[in-house]
Amino acid sequence: MKRIFLIIQIVFFVLPFSVRAEEKILGNFSADEIQKIIGGPINFHVQDKTITADKNTLSGWLKIRSSLAFDASWSAEATNINYSPAASEPALQIFFRFIDLDQSRTHVRLSNRLTIDTDQLKTYLEKVKDDTRVPAEDAKLSFSGGDVSAFSLSKDGYEINSDQSLSDVEQALANDPSAKDITLPTDILKPEVTSTDLDKYGIKELVGEGVSNFRGSPKNRIHNVTTGASKFDGVLIKPNEEFSFIEALGPVDASTGYLPELVIKTDKTVPEYGGGMCQVSTTMFRAALNAGLEVTARTNHAYPVSYYNPQGLDATVYIPKPDLKFINNTPNYILVETRVEGTQLFFDFYGTSDGRETKIIGPEVLEKNGDGSMKTVAYQEVYDSDGNLIRKDTFKSNYKSPSLYPHPGEEKITEKPDNWSVKQWKAYKKANGMN
Repeated sequence: MKRIFLIIQIVFFVLPFSVRAEEKILGNFSADEIQKIIGGPINFHVQDKTITADKNTLSGWLKIRSSLAFDASWSAEATNINYSPAASEPALQIFFRFIDLDQSRTHVRLSNRLTIDTDQLKTYLEKVKDDTRVPAEDAKLSFSGGDVSAFSLSKDGYEINSDQSLSDVEQALANDPSAKDITLPTDILKPEVTSTDLDKYGIKELVGEGVSNFRGSPKNRIHNVTTGASKFDGVLIKPNEEFSFIEALGPVDASTGYLPELVIKTDKTVPEYGGGMCQVSTTMFRAALNAGLEVTARTNHAYPVSYYNPQGLDATVYIPKPDLKFINNTPNYILVETRVEGTQLFFDFYGTSDGRETKIIGPEVLEKNGDGSMKTVAYQEVYDSDGNLIRKDTFKSNYKSPSLYPHPGEEKITEKPDNWSVKQWKAYKKANGMN
């Protein structure tokens, strides 16, 4: 009968542990041994980098589990009779509740079991993977004299192998729970654009060009235009790839070399880092149009800006949107090159012509008002090598009055100008909180 009672006790003890997350048992240890193991740190080596996991970090995936065992030779009455399990171990509380004989308690031995919480270790290693990853670097190409060359060589990158790292960490600690240095295996990351075999990209000739003039720009704007354009110099666009201006541009702030300059916000024109970036996106938009590429996302500016004359062929961008997007619908790669000559910005698209011909019709001014607001339309017609029209896209632009977006220091208009309509005056008052 006593054996049956003990079996019931053990069932109640084991059952709660069966529902724990997956854990790998490292063994039973004394309190001193536990402190030596989890006292940390453990240094994880990833090629030439070292990530140190301190005591707090280790506690996230190294777990101390209290366990009990009957040991006839063990007798520590004061310890066992007065032992009160912690609330975090309900299994032990249930176990002791069913031991109602003092003589049984005197032969119950408490030990510390150390385990690895596999799910938590996986999560930690994913963070290490992100923190230590070295991305591959694509080659930067240039086109000159009818030949393409690499002016910046490609480089391999690396990142840890998550599955193998998990197995290696578990095995290392199983072999030596006190291990303090563990090397994590890595996978090589290959660049998409390599410095070798450049002929495979099919870059042979100019297939499209865009140009804009930033004459009259202040110093900071000129700096930002030059800095932003340089981000696209040497970019390679794959066949059938949808290119995103925002993604290729990357972060725009002081750390990436930009200065504060005016940008158009919801209801005003204010200085921000990267002001003038729309000069870059507008020029690229024009190159994509002239190359006969399919533009999938383009937004005109809120109001007409002289830098983007003729109005109707501009493209505004602002992180994260609006964005400028287009598809390289040619059979070969397109190499982007940028250059500044005087106050003109150029985007040159190089590739291999498939015989297409592109016509840009317009932009035509549909409406122009005294307050500066206007509407325009432009068309892109693309013909195949046989002269057949294969696509015609329409680009409509609706520009509001510049006065709706006052610059810093500009005073608001308090009376309706004579050449404004009632509708325009209402819109201005609404935009400036004057209703």
